[in-house]
Amino acid sequence: MTASEKTPTKAALIAGFVTIYLLWGSTYLGIRVAVETLPPFLMAGARFLVAGSIITLWIALTRGFKTTRRQWFDNAIIGALLLLGGNGMVSWSEQKVPSGIATLIVSLGPLFIVLLDWAVLSFGRDKTQGTKPTVATFLGVGLGIGGLAVLVGPQLGEGVGHLDPWRVGGLVLACFSWSAGSIYTRYARTPAEPFTGSAMQMLAGSFWLFLVSFLAGEPQQFHLAAVSARSVFAWAYLIVAGSLIGFTTFVWLMKHSTPARVSTYAYVNPIVAVFLGWLLAHEPVGPRMFVAAGIIIAGVAIITATKNRKSPPVAPAPAVTDAAVRPTGGGR
Repeated sequence: MTASEKTPTKAALIAGFVTIYLLWGSTYLGIRVAVETLPPFLMAGARFLVAGSIITLWIALTRGFKTTRRQWFDNAIIGALLLLGGNGMVSWSEQKVPSGIATLIVSLGPLFIVLLDWAVLSFGRDKTQGTKPTVATFLGVGLGIGGLAVLVGPQLGEGVGHLDPWRVGGLVLACFSWSAGSIYTRYARTPAEPFTGSAMQMLAGSFWLFLVSFLAGEPQQFHLAAVSARSVFAWAYLIVAGSLIGFTTFVWLMKHSTPARVSTYAYVNPIVAVFLGWLLAHEPVGPRMFVAAGIIIAGVAIITATKNRKSPPVAPAPAVTDAAVRPTGGGR
């Protein structure tokens, strides 16, 4: 933050945190409602096309939309990983998985980030990139995997019911893809300015989502008359709350707070999603879900608290800019 920028008030910071806590937690239910009558990949593609176009138009009118060919190349890859592999798979999976359970599984994203960041250090040529996990980090990974096992394991409690293994696998794949996109963004050679980069990612991501939608035959099976008003409302809510308000608030917070504090949304979003799923969509909630939530969130908390510590023999990595920091979940 430069000297010319005003320091935000405490009230403004609190409002910002409440925004990403509540809005990003609610997007999982929004996706669940939207895909009731909208094809998942077609819905997500249209969502990001609209949101990306709005952000692009705003940037073009205020300061000019300036990009390079390399930035488009990088952000096309990031858009595929974050929005197709991440958000698209979440949308597909939530056709049969309750939103509360989906957000718990998606909260495993930091586990993959730790492992992928370690892989960058171990196998990459640039030894200033990547992070070696600590013992505490491995403990967090173990807790996360254990929590997932409790959540989807057979007959370990009431209130969850049978989970489609393919859709659960889709959510785990979404975690991996979102994490890979986040790592790619972190080490991109020529990262774009945050809002410009997000616009490019949304536009490129919408292309990949529309492509998969076409290959899956969604347009041929789509009938406008069958779309419910609540699905349309949920789709519009995802554009406004998840993409425009939620993400721009996240970027603002990253400028005025610390990454560790901003990342606390990973602990709160599952609680919000489970509560809203129970309250508004009558999704089942039982002891097993609470046990799994506690284990997973504990694992994520340990990883978040330790993942930025560098191993002494490795040269310190260059500072991470705002453009290189992205959420670690796919539901937004």
